[in-house]
Amino acid sequence: MTSVNPDTITMFGANWCGDCRRTKSQLDGLGVAYTYVDLEADPAAADVARDISGRTNIPVVVYPDSSHHVEPTNADVETKLRELNLL
Repeated sequence: MTSVNPDTITMFGANWCGDCRRTKSQLDGLGVAYTYVDLEADPAAADVARDISGRTNIPVVVYPDSSHHVEPTNADVETKLRELNLL
C-alpha cells in the first residue's frame, strides 16, 4: 500500500498526463526533493490520491504540512514551496 511520507513532497501522477509531466519537470528543475508515485505502475495508489484530494484529477501534490494541490499551476507550486521555505 502506498503511503505519504510527511517529511517530503509526494506527487501522484502518470506519464500520459501533461499536467503531471509539467509539475514533475518543475520540481526537477527547481531541485526539490520529492517522491513520485507512478499511478500506471501502482494503480492502487490512485485510491490513495483520491482519498487525499477527494477527486480523481491528477497530479496530486502533497506537501510536508499535509496540504495538497490538485492539478496545480507552476505558480501554485512555487508559491507553496516558498511558503514552506523549500526554495
